[in-house]
Amino acid sequence: MKTDINKWLDTHTFHHSEFWDLEELVKEKEKKGLKISLCIPTLNEEKTIGKEIVIFKSELQDRYALLDEIAVIDSGSTDNTLEVAKSFGADVYLASDILPDLDPERGKGENLWKAIYQLEGDIIVYIDADIKNINAHFVYGLVAPLIYNDEMKYVKAFYDRPLAVSQGLKPLGGGRVTEILIRPLFSLFFPELTAIIQPLSGEYAVRREVLQEIPFPIGYGVETSHILDVYQKWGLDAFAQTDLDKRVHRNQVTEDLAKMSFGILQCFLSRVKKMGILENLPTLEKTLFQFQRNENKHERIEKIIIEEERPAMITIPEYREKFGLDA
Repeated sequence: MKTDINKWLDTHTFHHSEFWDLEELVKEKEKKGLKISLCIPTLNEEKTIGKEIVIFKSELQDRYALLDEIAVIDSGSTDNTLEVAKSFGADVYLASDILPDLDPERGKGENLWKAIYQLEGDIIVYIDADIKNINAHFVYGLVAPLIYNDEMKYVKAFYDRPLAVSQGLKPLGGGRVTEILIRPLFSLFFPELTAIIQPLSGEYAVRREVLQEIPFPIGYGVETSHILDVYQKWGLDAFAQTDLDKRVHRNQVTEDLAKMSFGILQCFLSRVKKMGILENLPTLEKTLFQFQRNENKHERIEKIIIEEERPAMITIPEYREKFGLDA
């Protein structure tokens, strides 16, 4: 049975201002006995991490007891990210120190996956570390739908993403990979998923019961794979989305967006093959070819991009033992 998209948009799309009453939100959280963890994945974010932690700790721990823990999980920063984060009161972890018996991997998805083991929350909210206009509503706007609606499992953020140009900020820019790659792919293969306004947003809140059941690509494809896996297992009604108004951050150059798109496409095609939608796909190549100008010649360059995955956390013996899943 297909979902009525217009009805879904009305009932599963929110604006953060709907949840302004943090005192009431905390009461509902405590009534349901929920524990909420914030994970900020980092790699060399000393310029922005301090402000994020100050705002989240002062507003959502000290003033309102919404967050039970604020954790930075780092990929191995070479700047002062860890020192800054710790000085402002965050719990700080190196991803490589979590589940150390596993071969270490590097990538944002690795940090997100390790957080499921390290943190205690029934709900984990992930917030990127490079947001220049950070505000407490980036967190409470995402966790509130899960607190108030027991049937919702995965809440994505959406926002305007101003694109930096030489004359300043272009108000409605950004989101280029979403519009050029993901939305066309979803339109072709999973039209219901086009209801998700920004599937690649780096801010989302998810119930542990979901996070522990899905695999995690460690690279560019983690958000896309999450959406496909959750959709296949629980359907569109498991999702919700919250308008956070605006997100200001550094924009990536086209060459880097191409690498991101290449990794995402690998994950997407792997998923649809497993779903039986495209059964006869050949072995996918891992080399992206691009061109750069070298004096008066165009030089072809090769970049190898391999989208490795971590398995569902629930399959990890150390996780099962820590959370008493074998009892």
